[in-house]
Amino acid sequence: MTTYDPTNHPSRRQAIGRLGGALGALSATWGCAAQSAPGGKAKSVILIFNDGAPSHIDLFDPKPFAPAEIRGPFAAINTKVPGIQVTDLLPQIARRTDQLAIVHGIHHKHTNHNSGMYWATAGRPYRIDSTLINPTRNDLPGIGTLTGWLAKRDGYTGSVPPYVITPKPHCDSSAYITPGQFGGCLGVKHDPFVLNTDPNAKDYDVKNLNLTSNVSQDRLNGRLQLRQRYNELAAPASGAAISELDTFNEEAAQLVSSGDAAEAFDLSREPDSVRNRYGRHRWGQSHLLARRLVERGSKFVTTVNGPSIIWDTHKDNFNKLKNSLVPPMERAYCALLDDLKERGLLESTLVVWMGEFGRTPKVNNDAGRDHWPACNTMVLAGGGIRGGQVVGASDKIGSYPAERPSTPADIHATIYAALGYDSHSIVYPAVDGRPIQLSEGRVIRELLG
Repeated sequence: MTTYDPTNHPSRRQAIGRLGGALGALSATWGCAAQSAPGGKAKSVILIFNDGAPSHIDLFDPKPFAPAEIRGPFAAINTKVPGIQVTDLLPQIARRTDQLAIVHGIHHKHTNHNSGMYWATAGRPYRIDSTLINPTRNDLPGIGTLTGWLAKRDGYTGSVPPYVITPKPHCDSSAYITPGQFGGCLGVKHDPFVLNTDPNAKDYDVKNLNLTSNVSQDRLNGRLQLRQRYNELAAPASGAAISELDTFNEEAAQLVSSGDAAEAFDLSREPDSVRNRYGRHRWGQSHLLARRLVERGSKFVTTVNGPSIIWDTHKDNFNKLKNSLVPPMERAYCALLDDLKERGLLESTLVVWMGEFGRTPKVNNDAGRDHWPACNTMVLAGGGIRGGQVVGASDKIGSYPAERPSTPADIHATIYAALGYDSHSIVYPAVDGRPIQLSEGRVIRELLG
């Protein structure tokens, strides 16, 4: 298996910069026999991913009657919905549980960050359980990539990329990038558009989405016509790389010509009051950017609440959650839900909150919690999801599922169903040509309104 080397392939940002960007045409062979399933209410998905894995017990699955070494210092509080409790770290979320579907008992078997993030986002185990791994072109793609692939299959012609990651990709560190979030076996043309910059920075600027000052639209059109004539006169060439280059050129030209993509990424167009509402930090502005992108047609936006595995609280778990991690996350999350609702977008936008796994019920000697894939919680809202409910339950100490266990694949199947797709009947090709189902999971029917 060859390690993915981004220097050997044009990144999406690089490709746009040289009129070779980003979105990719779909295979005419795969995925066409199966049509979208009826009844899906969601048009877009925003995935809020806490890299490093926050503690489920300290947030959405409190255990007030467990021993102190299990329950920790945070109290369970009642919420807007009778019978649903969260911890006192989440007072704003407690006031919005009528919009939330909280799913307990999510489980898988990978204990390391990168393989765990792969399982969480691709819905399948990686070939080894390790953090010391990187993307390859043999990877099965994650749900964001596949949602973009489906959009293109269905004729997506939006002015913004169908799949965007902000601000940076999932990773354990800059040396080990999580597999599954790029095009994988579908090819480089299905890589996401990765922001790779801090949207809260004073010098925030997304390069290569506008024509440069010395190139007018007429001049660009002339260059494109010249390239087309050259291609007609040159010896015919074939192969995946040539096809991808043609796709890059055509779609990058559309991106820079319209100017709509640049406008979508331009947060300076938002009033200060809106930007402040989300929080003037990397997470808040990434959530605001996600709203702007789905408002303009993006089908899947992942906001990575990093950098790197910042939620990996082996030490000083409680102080980190209380003082630096949860407040900006909760603020940005609630602002996003409220903003989407006020703009009439929440019913068509599915918002999913998750990490790669849970954390150990028992507090360790460093006042931290360690990796625990046997039990976790995920939260869904909007996009046709029926709020005000809890699905599943963990045992008395949050160690294992006790009722209605679910897997990441089940969450994926439910997301696809919310988008109107039957994840069992639509397939895509692995590198060896095998047909792979979108998800092998089962739809959690009670989640869908």
